Amino acid sequence: MTYETIHIEQRGPVDWLTLNRPDALNSINNQMVADLSDYFGRLPHAAATRIVVMRGAGRAFCAGLDIKAQGGTGQAPFAGGFGFQGWLADVYVKMRRCPQPIISLIHGAACGGGFAFTLASDIRIAAESARMNAAFIKLGLSSCDMGTSYFLPRLVGASLAAELMMTGRFIAAPRALATGLVSQVVPDAELEAAGEALVAELLATSPIGLRMTKEGLNFAIDAPSLEAAIALENRNQLMCAASDDFKEGLAAFLEKRAPNYGA
Repeated sequence: MTYETIHIEQRGPVDWLTLNRPDALNSINNQMVADLSDYFGRLPHAAATRIVVMRGAGRAFCAGLDIKAQGGTGQAPFAGGFGFQGWLADVYVKMRRCPQPIISLIHGAACGGGFAFTLASDIRIAAESARMNAAFIKLGLSSCDMGTSYFLPRLVGASLAAELMMTGRFIAAPRALATGLVSQVVPDAELEAAGEALVAELLATSPIGLRMTKEGLNFAIDAPSLEAAIALENRNQLMCAASDDFKEGLAAFLEKRAPNYGA
């Protein structure tokens, strides 16, 4: 698909999604919401796409909502009765529901809704220039927005989440790494290479195993009990064990070779 505000580069089974409004620091406007909603909505049916890498063009990952672009003459979407609020929020839900792991490569500013894009991803790698914040509260809003109140405390704990959300303070790459918000910090010039290295490791796993691991992790975070989490693990493991991926993975292990999982 061709989009106006995002660029999708297909590198084999990996989609490299670039937020592509560099002159506006990739801030979120109506067209970007429409583009991202369509793209992430298609992923559950995109069998050939195994991984998504998300990044920003130009000087920043995403500066958040494009305030200047709001209040136009276009009719707001219904979006469950919540208008633009619900329309954008649904993008983050679609990011979590899609079976493909999402890697965010963060450089420069990732603010507000842009910060939430990184939080909704599965793995975050930061460049040394990365600066992230829950900018909502700086505008007279609540920082409980776009899934931030759900994702952030699960990643860094309640105390740090409260500090960042109640103040709107920026968290820079070193502290983000120290608190587990990101898994790696690299020089800006090495950000894409770091993403490629991680992608190579993920592609070495079985397609079904990778999908089931994302699903299992998402469920376990909110599982009501150990028994509930294990029940889903048992279900997913039996599905994996019955797949051709498992047959190939086991054969490759026994034959001391790299597996060939195909699609």
